Amino acid sequence: MNVFDAIKTRRSIRSFLDKPVEEEKLLRVLEAGRLAPSAKNLQEWRFVVVRDKELRKKVASAANNQHFLAEAPVIIVGCATVVDYIMTCGQYAYPIDLTIAMDHMTLQAVEEGLGTCWIGAFKEDEVKKILQIPENVRIVQIFPLGYPKTIPPARHRKKLEEIVCYDRWS
Repeated sequence: MNVFDAIKTRRSIRSFLDKPVEEEKLLRVLEAGRLAPSAKNLQEWRFVVVRDKELRKKVASAANNQHFLAEAPVIIVGCATVVDYIMTCGQYAYPIDLTIAMDHMTLQAVEEGLGTCWIGAFKEDEVKKILQIPENVRIVQIFPLGYPKTIPPARHRKKLEEIVCYDRWS
């Protein structure tokens, strides 16, 4: 599968088969995140891989009771270890860098036949407590990882001419 095909076929998966993710597939997904670019090459990420069933249930509870998280055999929690660097453009680097890394992981998951779903609805302090994540670290994203039980149809996307301007805002 090429990258564009992975982008076109990626879906938010909220239903998973009761099937473990093979270690080699998990490692390729994690490697895709490791290889992502980051501002000043800070690589300010740490990924907590949660496979323990009871911990997955607790994380799902802390994520506004999104129980499908616990159904997935793996949850990956994307954390930022450097949270004070502001780029010249005025944006904090860590949410952007973690998002790039985890999107790389999402696309590799598609290549592996796995599904994910971006989760931003969670109680950060509760997840930190459950997974013993230090207070000075920020959780940017959580995503389940596993074999999709069902794959939803593609959702509507705006036309290119609705979102692209050339040379100036129009």
